[in-house]
Amino acid sequence: MIALLAAVGAITIVVLLWRVLGAERIQVPQRRPPLAPDDDPDFLRKLSEQQLDHRPDEES
Repeated sequence: MIALLAAVGAITIVVLLWRVLGAERIQVPQRRPPLAPDDDPDFLRKLSEQQLDHRPDEES
């Protein structure tokens, strides 16, 4: 009976330690979802720069 209680206690300790220490190592790394072009700030910045470069000079 004591051996059964010791085994259950050991299994409980191993499971708790695994959850605390090992569970984070197994997780899949979080990836940033792909952005649509109209939501991507880099794309919008480049688009704005291209429009400014290709705009004809305005004479006042």
